[in-house]
Amino acid sequence: MKVSNVRICRKNTHYFVISVVFVLAMGIFSVPAIGQDTESISALRQMGKAFSSIAEKTSPAVVWITAEKTIPRGGGRRSPFGDGMDPFDDDFFDFFFGRPSPKRQRPRKEKERKQTAMGSGFIVSPDGYVLTNNHVVEDATEITVRLADDREFKAELVGTDPASEVAVLKIVNDEDFTILELADSDELEVGEWVLAIGNPFGLSHTVTAGIVSAKGRSGLGLAEYENFIQTDAAINRGNSGGPLINLDGKVVGINTAIIGAQGNVGIGLAVPINMAKNVYEQLVDSGKVVRGFMGVVIQDLTPKLAKSFDLDENTKGVLIPKVSKDSAAEKAGMKKGDIVVELDGKAVDKANTFRQKVSMLKPGTKVDVVVLRDGKRKTITIELGERPSKEVASAVESKILDKLGISVQNLTKELAENMGYEDAEGVVVTEVEPGSKAESAGINRGTLIIEVNRKAVKNTKAFKKAIEPAIKKGSVVLLLYNGRSSWYVVLEFPKE
Repeated sequence: MKVSNVRICRKNTHYFVISVVFVLAMGIFSVPAIGQDTESISALRQMGKAFSSIAEKTSPAVVWITAEKTIPRGGGRRSPFGDGMDPFDDDFFDFFFGRPSPKRQRPRKEKERKQTAMGSGFIVSPDGYVLTNNHVVEDATEITVRLADDREFKAELVGTDPASEVAVLKIVNDEDFTILELADSDELEVGEWVLAIGNPFGLSHTVTAGIVSAKGRSGLGLAEYENFIQTDAAINRGNSGGPLINLDGKVVGINTAIIGAQGNVGIGLAVPINMAKNVYEQLVDSGKVVRGFMGVVIQDLTPKLAKSFDLDENTKGVLIPKVSKDSAAEKAGMKKGDIVVELDGKAVDKANTFRQKVSMLKPGTKVDVVVLRDGKRKTITIELGERPSKEVASAVESKILDKLGISVQNLTKELAENMGYEDAEGVVVTEVEPGSKAESAGINRGTLIIEVNRKAVKNTKAFKKAIEPAIKKGSVVLLLYNGRSSWYVVLEFPKE
């Protein structure tokens, strides 16, 4: 079974430029014989000059980030490249699931050791504010940024937003810095040329080029809010946090992830700059991010669902299967079965896009939502509430973490495909506590739990239901799968 990994790119960063121009043999350009079609050659040269001009203009605002971090010795695997070359324990499942929240971390008895994480970022204000990825600077105790001219400065962490994979730094210096302008990523079109600048493997200010392959990628398990730009511009470990730039020399996204086990394979992912801009402004203003919240469950309106509601099967919209009690949506009059087709005058066709748009609005904002109800259009004005915090785990989740030392999540279709679990069912281990019973039994992040005490568990609800009596009993038998083989383990712990 082939395993295709999604990796958040991390690491290392002088001036080193790689211009990669992919010329499709589709009649756009053709490679001429000697002495033929000088116009095509001239066009190619002009494109190369354009890339060089953009690189020269923008590189001074791109920084190489070094983040010092203290971690428990024995926590996570050691890098085959040696310390410093694999700074965030470059494990596939770290990339899927991120780090446990501070409130769920436990004190460690192990001795601590230092690690150095390396990534990229870019300056967005003359006074030295820097945008980067959350995973580049997460839990860092000391941060240094290096400019293209090799000057180094200390930087302070202004704030992070793991939900969007965005973080903001502030360079500790009073001088005015060169900045990058931010584009409107909503205007970005598939097929546009873009450049990625970063510091892969410590190769400072590397520039690669490609096109926008797709927009709105989601369901990858990389962040809570996913609306990624997909590009074939070469992105590798160390590009994380660097800018994705259009031909106007403006930032359209923050390079965040790659799909592939061994680095770039033509699929890179970037956080749209409009999403990052919203997070940046909130972190600079208040040090935290709050999001608008309607209080509805949403899903895409498929052709079959559209027909079931007596609508044309080509109708685009977002179906509301549930409206939460006392929510902003319920108070405004939204009902189960409503189909959202517009949000503040703009068409809505995807559930993920709708969720992103609402989340970027501040609580208290009034929005006009057009819905189809019984085949008729109806406008509802909703005053958004604030999205509840998800930091506090349920009582059952806390017991599972305490007793077994693991956290789990549902195996989604996207996760199954990317982890090589297409034909399997179960729940995925997303966190393993160092020194726990689970770690001792060889359970790792990404391990699939298929059965609990001989009972199949296809989702977290079934898992929690099966695990509660086991916790009281003091032992549990788990059937596990890792994509290659299956095995049973017995975990024992004090009875309740």
